[in-house]
Amino acid sequence: MPDLPAELVRTLVTAVDEGTFDAAAKVLHLTPSAVSQRIKLLEQKTGRVLLIRSKPVRLTESGVVIARYARQLALLADDALTGLGAAGTGAPTTVSIAVNADSLATWFLAALDPEPEGLPIRYEVRREDQDHTAELLREGLVMAAVTSSAQPVQGCTVRPLGHMRYQAMASRAFVARWLADSPLRQALPAAPVMVFDAKDDLQDAFLRKLTGRRSRGGGMRHVIPESAVYCQAVLSGMGWGMLPTMQVAALPDPTELVALAPDRPVDVALYWQHWRLDSPPLAAVTEAVLAAGSRALLAPS
Repeated sequence: MPDLPAELVRTLVTAVDEGTFDAAAKVLHLTPSAVSQRIKLLEQKTGRVLLIRSKPVRLTESGVVIARYARQLALLADDALTGLGAAGTGAPTTVSIAVNADSLATWFLAALDPEPEGLPIRYEVRREDQDHTAELLREGLVMAAVTSSAQPVQGCTVRPLGHMRYQAMASRAFVARWLADSPLRQALPAAPVMVFDAKDDLQDAFLRKLTGRRSRGGGMRHVIPESAVYCQAVLSGMGWGMLPTMQVAALPDPTELVALAPDRPVDVALYWQHWRLDSPPLAAVTEAVLAAGSRALLAPS
């Protein structure tokens, strides 16, 4: 195993985080040429190409491994400094987490204690679809994630959180305008639909099960990439959408929305994945997240 000097792996991670060698140079107080030379030296030591020199720069598969190692090393260093300064004023440990928008809007924030078990923590939360949060773990960009994947990312531990239940919902005015004259399986595919972003397949998956067809609906598709605003858009009658039942229950008047197929809920299994490290802050966050999930989500089957 070649020696991986800390200043070299830190330069690699900074280049990825900042996007360009010029930006990384400003953060590290170096010249862009020095940043380039450090990364070349790291590539020589590992015998692998670690970065794709695009704008922004991107990690190769080998670079992902080194970046994840660098971030894990930084977490362990923070833990050590916190332990040494336990009686003093140690700096908070940064815990980076990827979370899907619906969890953020409903149950997840209850788990974010800034000092669990007396450990000062600075949270860095990244919002991402639950089907894609594991990719951020794989790339080493976060140290923990709420994900729909039960398959552990290399070097990670996975724990079941529970199921988030969704229902196809629409406003009463929307139902009267678009869905009153035909059976649901005929009318819904042609009706306007709300989607969160290009990665959001929840509505199309519901339609496929409802109709038995593989193609997605042909109605107008409105994109609203924020959970609370998405819910308000469904309330306003812009389109129908899949909403978490706990989000609907928390509305001032849940009866403003109609469950289009109350006997066809969609339960999305959620998991907590985190780096397999002996880190007290990460362990404390894990315990808090598992407890919050057990209170808010349906029990894992």
